Formats: sequence, structure tokens, C-alpha cells
Amino acid sequence: MVALSRGDGDVVARGLLVDEVDLDRLSRHYAAMSTIIEFYVAPDDEAAATVVEHGPAGIFESLSCGNFDVEEALMEWEGIFTGRRFEELVAAGEPRVVADPDDGEGPLILVVSGPLQDALAAADPLRLAEVGALWVRERAAEGEEFDLEMATELLGDLARLARAADEHAGCLYCWSA
Repeated sequence: MVALSRGDGDVVARGLLVDEVDLDRLSRHYAAMSTIIEFYVAPDDEAAATVVEHGPAGIFESLSCGNFDVEEALMEWEGIFTGRRFEELVAAGEPRVVADPDDGEGPLILVVSGPLQDALAAADPLRLAEVGALWVRERAAEGEEFDLEMATELLGDLARLARAADEHAGCLYCWSA
């Protein structure tokens, strides 16, 4: 997925449009937006961490996307799929950091939680569309606009990657920079 800035403050990423970018709202490591996000399958944390400097493209099976707060999205998706509250996920340390060599100033690797990976892998197209609609609604409540079709497509791509992780006894990771 390629992320594009329209030059007017709006950001488009594979059809996901974010009208208002609130750069004052900080996540644990980055401002609200990551430049590049790549989800990928790796056999374990040690192998996943080897790509922290340059990303997983060409090394691991991966999916590229961009320009949304990936930590927040992972927690929102898990909350929608599993019913766990956002605060509960934060208290549990989700999503777990696998590699952060620059202490939040550079590339970061997160592991997708087991419950979220399982939910993605098991989701059928109807469930993915439902989760996509709920996520788009959550983001709209925060002043961000995402295209429902593209959000659902992203979740479908993530579900396929989660199934690949299950097939290879691996885990689903996220690299962002």
C-alpha cells in the first residue's frame, strides 16, 4: 500500500482518507500517524526483530499500508473483535513492543496479539465488513474519515496474512517507521 499526501493536510493511503491529522495526540511512540506500516509474518520475536532498521519487504511475507496510528488501530480492532476494552488492552501492554532501538524515535516492531491474530484468521468476509464498519465509525467519532471499502479490504488482507501466519506456525508482526 502506498501512502500519499495531497499537500492540503489530507492524507490518502490505499483509499483511506484522513481529513484532520491531530499531530498533538501522541501514541506511545509516534505522533498519530506512522509514515509506513508493514504487517508481516515471522516465526518468532527474534526473527521479527532482525528487520527493525529497514523493514520486512523482500524478507518476510508482508502487507504495506500507511498513515494511521497503528498502535491505536491494533487495540481498536482487538476491542471490536474480542470485546476487550481499550483501557484493558493498554493496561495489558498491548500491542507488545518487539523492537524499538531508538526509543520511539525511529522504526518500531510490534507483535499482533494472539487473540487478534486468531480473530483475523477466523473472520469471514461478513465479519471483516462488520469490523471495518465499526472501526470507521470509531475513527469518525475522533474526526478521522476512512473509506469503508478500503478499511474492509485492509482487514481482509490482514486476515489472509494472519491465516498465513497460522499455517506457518508464526506470528503476525507490524513494522512502522
